[in-house]
Amino acid sequence: MLRVLTLSSLFPDASRPNFGVFVERQTLGLAAHPDVELKLVAPLGLPPWPLSRAARYRALAGLPAHEHWKGVETWRPHFLNVPGTGGRFHADRLTRRLAPLLTRIRRDFAFDVIDASFFFPDGPAAVALGRRFGVPVSVKARGADIHHWGSAPATAPQVIAAGQAADGLLCVSQAMKADMVALGMPAARIRVHHTGVDLTRFAPSDQAAAKAALGVEGPLVASVGALIPRKGHDIVIDAMATLPGVQLRIAGEGPERPRLAAQIARLGVGDRVKLLGSVAHGELPPLLAAADVMALASSSEGLANAWVEALASGTPLVISDAGGAREVVTAPEAGRVAARNAGAFASAIGELLAAPPPRETVRAMAAGFTWEANTAALYDHLRGLVTARG
Repeated sequence: MLRVLTLSSLFPDASRPNFGVFVERQTLGLAAHPDVELKLVAPLGLPPWPLSRAARYRALAGLPAHEHWKGVETWRPHFLNVPGTGGRFHADRLTRRLAPLLTRIRRDFAFDVIDASFFFPDGPAAVALGRRFGVPVSVKARGADIHHWGSAPATAPQVIAAGQAADGLLCVSQAMKADMVALGMPAARIRVHHTGVDLTRFAPSDQAAAKAALGVEGPLVASVGALIPRKGHDIVIDAMATLPGVQLRIAGEGPERPRLAAQIARLGVGDRVKLLGSVAHGELPPLLAAADVMALASSSEGLANAWVEALASGTPLVISDAGGAREVVTAPEAGRVAARNAGAFASAIGELLAAPPPRETVRAMAAGFTWEANTAALYDHLRGLVTARG
């Protein structure tokens, strides 16, 4: 039996059901493996008092410190995040907080390997804890954890050192692997580990009925992603201004909402472009099945789960050349990789609306992304690290 301690600061909880849902799905898949016993530590970074009393942190502070989350024994320890430090002390604070907790856990659960499912601050903490307890460590890179924390002056040295010291590394795309190697991480220890998609939930359906349920008539473009600058929602909104009659629905929430709302009003497209706010992951399948195109103009990505979910729904993509875009759009039927400007996006969307590929053909582009394959590869990777350690 392989005993896995999964460490992830990117994980859902009762107050944030959409936060890290793909890490959750990966973890639950591994926990269900017949040769795995898994425990989860999902740390919560909180600022010092009195900032921790702010509304956005109260729900986190009130979460149970120990629970069974969807059948997995889970600890949610608090660690101190000091504002204004650029994350410089996050990993050290996390390591100090976890050392006594893992010592207690280890009394009853002698874990064989630490599986860190996000690179920062989890990766540096996992490496330090792996040394403390004499077990191998795997760290997975997903996107911003490398592109942001791996380049920020206060944290880049910690990210790179963790990548060089970890026994094994995972990443969501070949493009992400190249980025990690460019930072100085050893290519021989990096394994591409693609995300999965639930092909039973994300699937083509009666598109006309799906549009009617959303109150939409005519061509529909969907976009899924947090309302933050790097997702490029402003580019897609600008593209809509030159695509008369085309509707756009954006699923996501974030600090860019006021600016995007102002842009929509300024362009006079408020009758066609709607910000849906945060949409529960379980409610995305109808939106993606209704859409004729899924568009996302990200400046950086690992390999966006929404890309694969759209394909599984039979919906072709128009996406920027970010991260693993060309590992997903591998044929014209999957959509287009467009330059990151409104004109290129409008042109690519227009092409797909004028000559839509068969939805079942689009769906076939997602066939290689399954949670079963994700679980099998993760188990093989972690088992290999334990075997190599002897």
